[in-house]
Amino acid sequence: MNKQKFTELAAQGYHRIPLMKEVLADLDTPLSTYLKLADGPYSYLLESVQGGEKWGRYSIIGLPCQRLIRVNGNQITVEESGLALESIRVDDPLEWIEAYQAEHYKIPDIDELPRFTGGLVGYFGFDTVRYIEPRLANTINPDQLNTPDILLLISEEVVVFDNLSGKLFIIIHANPAEKGAFEKGQKRLNALTQKLNTHVQPPYSMPEREVDESEFKTGFARQDFEAAVNRIKEYIVEGDAMQVVLSQRLSIPFEAPPLNLYRALRCINPSPYLFFMNMGDFHVVGSSPEILVRLEENEVTVRPIAGTRPRGKTVAEDKALEEDLLADPKECAEHLMLIDLGRNDVGRVAKTSTVQLTDKMTIERYSHVMHIVSNVTGQLHPDHSTMDVLRATFPAGTLSGAPKIRAMEIIDELEPVKRGIYGGAVGYIGWNGNMDTAIAIRTAVIKDDHLHIQAGAGIVADSVPANEWEECMNKGRAIFKAVTMVSEGLDAPVPHR
Repeated sequence: MNKQKFTELAAQGYHRIPLMKEVLADLDTPLSTYLKLADGPYSYLLESVQGGEKWGRYSIIGLPCQRLIRVNGNQITVEESGLALESIRVDDPLEWIEAYQAEHYKIPDIDELPRFTGGLVGYFGFDTVRYIEPRLANTINPDQLNTPDILLLISEEVVVFDNLSGKLFIIIHANPAEKGAFEKGQKRLNALTQKLNTHVQPPYSMPEREVDESEFKTGFARQDFEAAVNRIKEYIVEGDAMQVVLSQRLSIPFEAPPLNLYRALRCINPSPYLFFMNMGDFHVVGSSPEILVRLEENEVTVRPIAGTRPRGKTVAEDKALEEDLLADPKECAEHLMLIDLGRNDVGRVAKTSTVQLTDKMTIERYSHVMHIVSNVTGQLHPDHSTMDVLRATFPAGTLSGAPKIRAMEIIDELEPVKRGIYGGAVGYIGWNGNMDTAIAIRTAVIKDDHLHIQAGAGIVADSVPANEWEECMNKGRAIFKAVTMVSEGLDAPVPHR
């Protein structure tokens, strides 16, 4: 962009104008670029692996953000450089966030830029549902982690890494209200380009001791978990629900650099949504296989995943497990129920007759498990907004159950702690309204030298309590193994997936 174009856009009343510099970076990786440009509080790295084996074309690196939105209950705080700019209580934080973005961040959509150039990046915790469904009163379960219900970084400096061409796009947003904004922006782009030439050391990775899976501690004892499964089965017989997703949290001391966990996780469990978020006093690290909802060019997409088997040790065993999964009436019935729920959710914001089932009950394989997967799409109705799409689909039926509201009431009754980030959404809402969010599963929260993960199982009428406990363990094993890999040192031989 030249100065003339910048001046023309400034005259149109935009709050920020994106400036970009394209750089050849074929000797770098997204991780090395993150370390050179972004390593610090309120930064992030987003990557993707398609189908369990092919790296997505683009990785997104968010440089440390100056401004963020923090939501606890109905209290919203806008912070800048660690200071509160605004603090307010509101009835509907989602409505407030949408209005705030529209009021303060009118930004032009420029064709030659990558599809994501910045926006709100972070998470919506599971308790976001309490702003959406009036029947769900505030949870009385203990909040052990004390993380915000919603935390969104206002991301104005972004690097988009093109893994195919080896190029990266450095994007900053200049404030046209500032004197010399264009020149300052160009100077900032040049400074960031120079930083790419620096050498950085990876986080220390010293072998400690091997961590055993049994060292993960739960506050939901096995006998209590299995009793809760039986209580849910009683609710199902009584007609309260068809399915309820019951989860448990597992915790372990963890003092290694959080980025090392991300490195291990992307190595042994590559997934469609890989994310590392430095949120200041805690980190969110995950490899989620499941989209919550995507909105791109007015197309809404949800992708229900339900039905799980562990991976086989051989090709033949793997195939046998796939056949067993697809022949399991309990797993198939659960999945079909969630397809219907996905259609219903998309239908709430889609144009009439545009909702389609584009994939039905295919198998996707990941490092430790395989899943049954379907895909539902619809065209966004012009009367609905990006936040309406989030409201319509949050939380995923695969993390709550059916019918959703009653299932979540039962979850509140039976789970011993507030879920926090688990079961919510991680991702972004771009300046242009496009949104891409993953369900916060296979996700670790690292805070106060402890690592916490959570995993759940869908309980239906014929569930076997012991099997549901084992399903939770299977879903947690990718992170169990990543923790072990970190404890042994990242220079040790890579464990078999």
